Amino acid sequence: GGMSPAPARLLAALLTVLLVAACGGGGGGNNTTPTPPDTSGVLQDNTAYSTAATAALASAIEQAVDTDHTIQLASGPLTYKATVGHLTAGTAPLQASMFYVAYSVASSAANAPPRPLIFFYNGGPGSASVWLHLGSWGPRRLVTNDPGVNVPLPYSLVDNQETLLAVADLVFVDAVGTGFSQAIAPATNASFWSVDADAAIFRDFIGRYLAKYPRPANTALVLYGESYGGLRTPIVAQELLAAGMALQGIVLQSPILNYNSNCGVLDPGQLSCGSFIPSYAATAAWFQLSQPLVLDLNSGLPTFADLVAGFVDSVYEPAAQLYITLHQPLGGSLNSQLAAFTGLTSANWLSSPLLPPDPFRSLLKPQQLLGRYDARMSAAVGSALAADGDPSSTATNPAFKNAIAAVLSDLKYQATVPYAMSNDAAIARWGWQHDGKALPDAIPDLALAMTLKPGLKTLALLGLHDLATPYHLTESDLGRLGTAPAVQVKRYVGGHMTYLDDKSRPVMRTDLGSFLAGLSP
Repeated sequence: GGMSPAPARLLAALLTVLLVAACGGGGGGNNTTPTPPDTSGVLQDNTAYSTAATAALASAIEQAVDTDHTIQLASGPLTYKATVGHLTAGTAPLQASMFYVAYSVASSAANAPPRPLIFFYNGGPGSASVWLHLGSWGPRRLVTNDPGVNVPLPYSLVDNQETLLAVADLVFVDAVGTGFSQAIAPATNASFWSVDADAAIFRDFIGRYLAKYPRPANTALVLYGESYGGLRTPIVAQELLAAGMALQGIVLQSPILNYNSNCGVLDPGQLSCGSFIPSYAATAAWFQLSQPLVLDLNSGLPTFADLVAGFVDSVYEPAAQLYITLHQPLGGSLNSQLAAFTGLTSANWLSSPLLPPDPFRSLLKPQQLLGRYDARMSAAVGSALAADGDPSSTATNPAFKNAIAAVLSDLKYQATVPYAMSNDAAIARWGWQHDGKALPDAIPDLALAMTLKPGLKTLALLGLHDLATPYHLTESDLGRLGTAPAVQVKRYVGGHMTYLDDKSRPVMRTDLGSFLAGLSP
């Protein structure tokens, strides 16, 4: 997860938007009988990493620990190597010690084609990559039972039947000031807290990783960014390509690609929220409050989603623009159609023709607050799950905090400070300017990357019930590229982290497998 609003509403929205900064926390997460800890071969990292804006390491060493593991997949056992540690990225004076966890599988045949290499990172800004690492395609996965809000306790880590490690090598890397990544003096953490400096250090990390762990020239390289990581990815991509490095694929997981088009970011009244309406309707359909009533979410929802998106583009948007520019009311029939699709009343739409996502989350179900990251997850107003403003985030965060501690312990990496899942300071200090705009827009970067590498393929994975980065907004943003044959968009039942949904994850895994198989170095 992790996507934040822009400066104008930062302070007001901090609590609702940010994943709570993590403290440590141990505890075993295996569903096997606990065994005494094996202290042989442990990398004891005594560095006191800090998430503070002014923090800097006096110096850094590149050290890592390797361990061997086997998981049981339906296709049989998969044996792999895990590497955990730090690499020094950047050029003095702008350098950082970047924390990463990499998983690789030795090639079985001498003449086998090289396995693709995927670099993963979450968003924020100010979010570590723990959600992708333990929720999506790594070798072990945290069971969350989304969209249920009762995470099974004790939380369980299972062998991930959908792991992409079966077909690719995986590297999960944390942004500066998150996880155990930190600036090296004279730079400070805040030196990297801007759109461009953040993208540059990720570019440099990838370059350093490939220098330290060289790959065959025909290896397919893939960037996989979630949320704000979806904005970071096109910028990193065009910079890698401009520097002459190879890149074959881009995966955008619930991305925010343009902060200037998201009405949840800008002040109300400046911008239509039309691109959120299909997500409101999908949420209403989930709770069986939409008209037409969508009883079969598997077969009925895609058709319904297309119907609502078409209505928004052709009917609602022109009316919304007239409302914004001339204060012309939407009209009764339009309000009643909006009400029917979204499960609200005509009066709701009459009083708020540009209805933003936060009011919708409180209006749909009486005395319930819906999740921002996953609107299918709700909690009673006033309850502990609703207290931080997003039940879908509050429900799962503690389990991820415990799970990362357990996983790093299994991988023989022992730190003296807790792993920082997110960083409030980074978002409060973030420099949003990019390409001469006050707020970033990465669509031109993606267009440039596709120009630099004509065969570059992009896959966008979108959740129908995501009220942070709504799927139809991403579709509209990507639409500015024209009918680019190399851009695929896939929608799934689920929220921002669609991979947490047990029904959607296998379907996503199939789509990702096809995408990777179609990459040509």
